[in-house]
Amino acid sequence: MKVDLFDFELPRELIALRPAPHRDGARLLWVKGAELQDRQVTDLPDFFEAGDILVFNDTRVIPARLTGKRRQAKIEVTLHMNDGDGQWKAFARPAKKLKIDDVIEFSNGLSARVTGKGEGGEVSLHFNCSGDNLRKALDGAGVMPLPPYIASQRPIDERDLTDYQTVYSKKDGAVAAPTAGLHFTNRLLADLSDKGVKFVHVTLHVGAGTFLPVKVDDTADHKMHSEWGEITAQAAETINQAHDKGQRVVAVGTTSLRLLESAADEAGRVHAFAQATDIFITPGYKFRAVDVLMTNFHLPRSTLFMLVSAFAGQDNMKTAYAHAIDQGYRFYSYGDSSLLFREDLS
Repeated sequence: MKVDLFDFELPRELIALRPAPHRDGARLLWVKGAELQDRQVTDLPDFFEAGDILVFNDTRVIPARLTGKRRQAKIEVTLHMNDGDGQWKAFARPAKKLKIDDVIEFSNGLSARVTGKGEGGEVSLHFNCSGDNLRKALDGAGVMPLPPYIASQRPIDERDLTDYQTVYSKKDGAVAAPTAGLHFTNRLLADLSDKGVKFVHVTLHVGAGTFLPVKVDDTADHKMHSEWGEITAQAAETINQAHDKGQRVVAVGTTSLRLLESAADEAGRVHAFAQATDIFITPGYKFRAVDVLMTNFHLPRSTLFMLVSAFAGQDNMKTAYAHAIDQGYRFYSYGDSSLLFREDLS
């Protein structure tokens, strides 16, 4: 498909640079087929029934943006995928200054050797420490990797340390937040639980590749970066039992959806999963595991806008986004949210 089909004009002032004062105080656009409703995130319990499953991504964002030097040249690095034993794939800028075996010196004694170079500024790095020691070193040398459309407009500060984590984050490894989950508070989770809604946690360590622009003219030529995910056997069984009983599976965020769809077979059964996925979903994809999707508003021409167009219908999403822009909804990671119902089930 032509990437131009997923373009739209977005006023710059609708890009949210801070979240709503209260996480669950954001607006929520309810989209079912061509029907739209302007609601609030706190209304979520109204939309679900006892036995429905909310699937949360419990990844935790690490301070993955680093600034260092190779000789006297300044090098900016954003980690995006852990290859284990102190090795990471990363995006470097300017990558053209780096050669194999170059050493980048960061602060607090942290350094990394370049072991490989890929396309689009990607490099492979081998750090001088690993495991918990590397995690502690990143706390001292790195900063929160806010999306470029926020970081380019204001400095990263102490507020982002909490604002850019979900309240249920648990497993270190993401370099971008699963942003639909940022709207949940402990109070909202309690209200949903009181309604009889069940929770399942999965893990997809979101990579910086989620922010990369689509530079090709046709979606068939776009290459997705891999991200590591895990679904336990127990989580998969809970999801399958819900579907067997006619209850709905609700993905909180596109990361949860991509992981569930990666782990589902042709019959829609979700299986235990522990590997990387580079699934790329565009209109025409047949969804197997997810019935409802909660997600924020995405960039024009992005892979995520393609995904929501596939899920809720391309024409429906064009109408919904036009409505959101007209009504002043706040876009992107710190913005408002939407609740989308799968088009073929509406």
